[in-house]
Amino acid sequence: MLPLPEDFVRNIRMERPGDADRLFKALDGIPPVSVRWNPYKTHSAAEGEAVPWNRYGRYLASRPSFTADPLFHAGAYYVQEASSMFVEHLLRNAMPETAGLRILDACAAPGGKTTLYSTLAGAEGMVVANEVIRTRAAVLTDNVRKWGIGNTIVTNNDTAHFTPLHEWFDVVAIDAPCSGEGMFRKNPEARGEWSESNTGMCAARQRRIITDLWDTLRPGGLLIYSTCTFNRKENEDNVAWIAENFDCEDAGITVDEQWGIECTSAGGIGCFRFWPHAVAGEGFFAAAIRKCGQKGRPARPRQRKNLFSELQRNETRELSRWVGQPDLMRFARIGDNIYGYYGIRYDDMKAVAENLTSIYSGVCMGQLFSGRLKPDHSLAMFHDLSPDAVTVAELGIEDALAYLRKDERLPAADKFKEGMNLVTFDGHALGWAKRIGNRINNMYPKSMMILFK
Repeated sequence: MLPLPEDFVRNIRMERPGDADRLFKALDGIPPVSVRWNPYKTHSAAEGEAVPWNRYGRYLASRPSFTADPLFHAGAYYVQEASSMFVEHLLRNAMPETAGLRILDACAAPGGKTTLYSTLAGAEGMVVANEVIRTRAAVLTDNVRKWGIGNTIVTNNDTAHFTPLHEWFDVVAIDAPCSGEGMFRKNPEARGEWSESNTGMCAARQRRIITDLWDTLRPGGLLIYSTCTFNRKENEDNVAWIAENFDCEDAGITVDEQWGIECTSAGGIGCFRFWPHAVAGEGFFAAAIRKCGQKGRPARPRQRKNLFSELQRNETRELSRWVGQPDLMRFARIGDNIYGYYGIRYDDMKAVAENLTSIYSGVCMGQLFSGRLKPDHSLAMFHDLSPDAVTVAELGIEDALAYLRKDERLPAADKFKEGMNLVTFDGHALGWAKRIGNRINNMYPKSMMILFK
């Protein structure tokens, strides 16, 4: 492992002389392992000690091979660093009624916080998960599909493009690109990429992102600002800058002293610091800031392009039989594919897609051929897939891994009925397979297949 950067060590010794050595020792240690389970797909908590600030977070005693666990590929849980799960505590304390919120996750890849916000927003709400780098947006999309709640739209835009969504969001979450000091233990390569000059550039970029997005937050709404770094320039100094330049106030968040989180303040705003030698987690900083002003009714953005095409009645009937609660859903054709949306958020999803560069939204149902649906992998991952839509092929661990590897021959071929089958493991959907005579067509996406034997 690379040594800690000299300038970083010097700065920490100056700012925190009393516990610098404890921090350095922790950063050279073994990081804790934590996961967050998906309550939409499983009703039993994962084994392990609870993460105190997140209802669904659990610490694991050791790091297993997640790639070898079919439940990981089924979206039953997400491998997420424990400190970053703290944003649930911020949101639930500032806005106890989280269901139905419109949330912008502005710097969303790879998707840990996006899937967390998606869980909180529920079918009544929606999450706009934005990532400016296209390759990272593709990874984000895969994780959104696997999580399978169906209330998220993935966009690929610079934050300056969000101007049409004036005072539109209830929550704007900015997990800002930063110098990454808090990841020196989890991602040792971050040590070689760090420089003191880069912290200043990161702070300036963070302010630009905040400025771009402040107008999209409604009065009374919540800004969650977070980083995974330690220095004040990117943390308290930026929070003080927000308090000075925008009409806002502290959201009134409190934490349990036993959690080991350091509480600071800047510009009258409460701030929360996670130090790896004091909490079971990586370095993390967060603040919850409420926008002042009288809440009004946000105007719907003006339509800039027309992407959604209505379906015929017989097409809607075919699609409806694939979902458990069809009365909650609306469907639209976008290009060659059919997408499903919770009806309560259909118009909002459409407005975002028609004003930004959308690369995924809702649930990709698949394509229609002669009035019959060829289902997309996303539909298999959807938590509300109808149990009566298709035959289920329940596989054991070895056969499930063979399916995920896209092996040419599946040992459990006798478990597949003629036609389309939903492949499951421990009752959790993994994807589709189609039996044609003695041949099994494995329809698991090549881009997601596991490579080990």
